[in-house]
Amino acid sequence: MARPSLPDLSALALPGAEFAVRVTPNARQAGLTAGEPIRIAVTEVPEGGRATAAAQEMLARALGVAKTRLVLVRGATSRDKLFRLE
Repeated sequence: MARPSLPDLSALALPGAEFAVRVTPNARQAGLTAGEPIRIAVTEVPEGGRATAAAQEMLARALGVAKTRLVLVRGATSRDKLFRLE
């Protein structure tokens, strides 16, 4: 499966920045839509944190940063999440 093309959010990649994200797990097609909140569709199921991890990776790619720099602040088991860039 090919990786989805993502919008360039690198201008938002400032240390300490927080990103409100709405995750749609188990989607037919993965993708990211910029806005407030950022909408991320992932094909992973919401079990064992797999959908959250996939969303974190996709957000990191769009921001142009390592996924380890994104910290989940709130929403581990919710569709609405808040990530902070360290």
